[in-house]
Amino acid sequence: MRRLLLLFTFFISFSNANILQEAINNAEVNSILKLPNGIYHGNIKINKPLTIIAKGKNVIIQGENKNSVIEITSSNVILKNLLIQGSGNRLDARDAGIKISNSNNSKILNCTIKDSLYGIDMGMVTNSIIENNYITSKDLEISLRGNALKLYYSNNNIIRNNEIYNTKDVIFSYSHNNLITQNHIEKSRFGLHFLKSNNNIIDNNHFQFNSVGLIFGGAKDTTVKNNMIKSSIGKAGIGILIKGVSNFVFKDNVVTFNSKAFYIDAKHNETSIKRFITDNEISYNMEAFHFHGAIKQNLIKRNTIIGNIDDVVKSVRGNATSKNIVEENYWDHYSGFDKNNDNIGDTSYRILQYADRLWHYNNKVKFFYATPIISILNFILSLAPFIEPVVLLEDTKPIVELK
Repeated sequence: MRRLLLLFTFFISFSNANILQEAINNAEVNSILKLPNGIYHGNIKINKPLTIIAKGKNVIIQGENKNSVIEITSSNVILKNLLIQGSGNRLDARDAGIKISNSNNSKILNCTIKDSLYGIDMGMVTNSIIENNYITSKDLEISLRGNALKLYYSNNNIIRNNEIYNTKDVIFSYSHNNLITQNHIEKSRFGLHFLKSNNNIIDNNHFQFNSVGLIFGGAKDTTVKNNMIKSSIGKAGIGILIKGVSNFVFKDNVVTFNSKAFYIDAKHNETSIKRFITDNEISYNMEAFHFHGAIKQNLIKRNTIIGNIDDVVKSVRGNATSKNIVEENYWDHYSGFDKNNDNIGDTSYRILQYADRLWHYNNKVKFFYATPIISILNFILSLAPFIEPVVLLEDTKPIVELK
C-alpha cells in the first residue's frame, strides 16, 4: 500500500524567521511541504527525505548573504518552483543557492537561483535530476563568480533544460555517466568543463557568448552531439578545447562564429585514433582547426567546413602530422576538379603551412586577417613559396559540391 505523505501548508511571514526550518525539523520522512506565496528565511538545512514545493508563483527563499541558502545532506529530496537568492560571497566555502552532498535520487525542478555565488554545488550526488531551472550568479567580475553547476564525484545524473547566464563555469570533476541535454548556457567563462570525467553525453545544448564553449581535459568515452556552439568571445574565443581525451565522439554539431572552432592539444605519444569528428558544420570561424602541437590520431569525416579564414593552424613549428583519417569533408577552399562526377575531388585537399606566414605565430599580425594585403600575400606564397611548405592535414576524398 502506498505510503501516505504528511502534507504541510504554511502561511509564513518573513518576520517569522525560523518557522520553515522548524517545519523541516518536525516533518516526518517523505513529507511534502507546500508553501504559499511569501518570503521565507533561508540558510536552511535538509537532512531527511523531503519535498518542498511552491504552492504560489512568488515563493522566495531568502538567504542571509552568508553561507549557502539551502543545504541538503540527504537522499530523496525534491525542491520545486522556488525562487532562491542571497547566498554568501566566499569562493573558498562555495557559498551557493543550493549545496547538496552525499545524496541519491534527488531533484531540483523549475527553480530560479539568483544573487548566489554558486548556483547548485553537488558533491557525491548520484541518480539525480536538475531540470528546468534558471541560474545566474552575483553581479561580480567573472573571475569572482562561482559556478552555475559544480559536480564533484557525482555520477548518473540528468542535467536538462536549464537556462544559465552570467556565471563562471559549469564544471564536472571526476563525474561519470551524466546526461547534459537541452540546456542554454550564455555569457559565462566556460560553458561546460569536464575534468577527468568519463562516459558523459552532451546532447542538444546551446552555447553562446562564452569565452570557451566546451573544455575536455582527460575525458574518456565522451559523446558530444547535436549542439550549437557559437560566438565565443574574449581573448580565447574557442568553441571546443580538447586535451588528453580518448574515444571522444563529436558529431552533428554546429560550430560557428568563433575565433577558433577547435583547439586540439594532442599527446605526442598517442598510438590510436582518439578523436572522432564527424558530420558537423564548422562555419565562419577565424580558424576551423587549431592544433597546439602534434596533428595526429584524428578522424575528421563528412564535415562541412565553410567560411573560415584558416582551415587548419598549428601553434608551433615542428611535430609530425601523421596517422589521421581525413576524408569526405566539404572544404570551401578546395579548388580541385571532379571529372567522373562522383562528387569526390580528383586530387586530395592539402592544407599547407608556409614558414614565412608570420601571422600564424604573431598575434599582432593577426589583426590584419581577411584584409586585401593578407589575401594577396596568401596568393603569392601559394604560387611561389620561398620554402617548401609543410603539409598540416590532407583530405584524401574531398567533397566537391554540397547537396
